Amino acid sequence: MTDEILFDVADGIGHVTLNRPQARNAITFEMYDRLAQLCHSLGGRDDLRALIISGAGDKAFAAGTDISRFRDFRTGEDALRYERRIDEVLAALEQVPVPTIAAIRGACTGGGAAIAIACDLRIGASDMRFGFPIARTLGNCLSAASLARVVSVLGAERTRQMLFTARLIDAEQALASHLLLEIAEEPLERARSLARELGAMAPLTLRAIKEGLRRLRIDGPAAQDEDLIRLCYESADFREGMSAFFEKRPPQWRGR
Repeated sequence: MTDEILFDVADGIGHVTLNRPQARNAITFEMYDRLAQLCHSLGGRDDLRALIISGAGDKAFAAGTDISRFRDFRTGEDALRYERRIDEVLAALEQVPVPTIAAIRGACTGGGAAIAIACDLRIGASDMRFGFPIARTLGNCLSAASLARVVSVLGAERTRQMLFTARLIDAEQALASHLLLEIAEEPLERARSLARELGAMAPLTLRAIKEGLRRLRIDGPAAQDEDLIRLCYESADFREGMSAFFEKRPPQWRGR
């Protein structure tokens, strides 16, 4: 199982690979757990500036959860336990303190689509197909938390149309719907280039924006922000930014 989730860091960019190309990167429960563990472990890393997630091979980002795992479901509690597990994984991904980028090629459906939605930005190849075709396949459903994530990106009406019709969105539709930032012939390479761009930005500012948006989705205008404001304005980076501005030079961000 350890080889089904690959992880490396190079030049400040982390890269998670969903590595079951023989199964179109269908995600096992152990892979979900490993992804959550990885995400939790990244909070204390000062060397990380961005995280990319991609699927191995050229057929799929991830074609959902491994359906064979549902054969053992017998009660509603099995389903509730599964959806809680998914919500915990996606919450861990959302709380990674650096920008996350999904590099999508081929099928990005079900659990794979949920992971991509939980990332901050998405780059897709022209052959990508995105959606949750559960109304014509398994007959299961999404949790309210998962629905909220999709609505936050696509909007309620687009989400309703996609889920009711069980249609997959192609790359052009995804771009028009603001699901994708860009369409790229080599999405992983473009994601790496974008990660380098983000690595040149003020890391505490990006962290505050990311966390603020997460809280806003969950709590609305009542979301707490004092800690995020203090994080930035009390930092050495803020003083460096002001000094660099007046000295007419590029700032040297240190993330503290």
